[in-house]
Amino acid sequence: MALTTTYLTQTKNLEAILEAIRNAQAPEKFTSRFMVELGFESTNDRLMVGMLKGLGFLEESGEPTERYYAFLDDTQSERVLAEAIREAYGDLFRVNSKAYDMDQTEVKQKLKTLTRGTKSETVLSKMSMTFMSLCKLANFKAPPAQKKPKRPEKEREEKKEEPQKELEKEVEISKETPPEKRVFDLAYNIHIELPATRDQAVYDAIFRSLKEHIL
Repeated sequence: MALTTTYLTQTKNLEAILEAIRNAQAPEKFTSRFMVELGFESTNDRLMVGMLKGLGFLEESGEPTERYYAFLDDTQSERVLAEAIREAYGDLFRVNSKAYDMDQTEVKQKLKTLTRGTKSETVLSKMSMTFMSLCKLANFKAPPAQKKPKRPEKEREEKKEEPQKELEKEVEISKETPPEKRVFDLAYNIHIELPATRDQAVYDAIFRSLKEHIL
């Protein structure tokens, strides 16, 4: 199921926490202790560790992911967060591709259906509140990230491989063709050094021999 069930019990510090994360050096492991170092000592704020894992910013071990590092760039942080939300709440976006435009009541009802009634009203309220608060800080209109261009070395390697692949393909086709239907194109270049003589009979003899034995 592409639907994170992690949530925050309060979101008043959410924006400040995300800003603090962007302004701080990424830790080797993101833990509750690191949250305290960022200035957020409340147990409610420490739930952000689990939320970051749900959003794909952290591995289960707490190590930052590539998404975490991309988020540190202020020029793309809102887009990265939007991508994380789309992935973490994938089932919700399948129900409504513009789930970020729904109000909290609608979100809560959709989450109740998606979780098949296994969550209490209190939990659903906090899940929907967390989702709405995250969406307010994300940019869903930003274009997706550009794919990195191939390195010149990689392009050269692929170009080198192309002739080899074509040759292998031709060999395979040749193997599949019955021997009696195979056509071989052979060409011979024959170089003859003529003797320096004025005797026409010598040249006539040479070309007559070529005609009889080669042509």
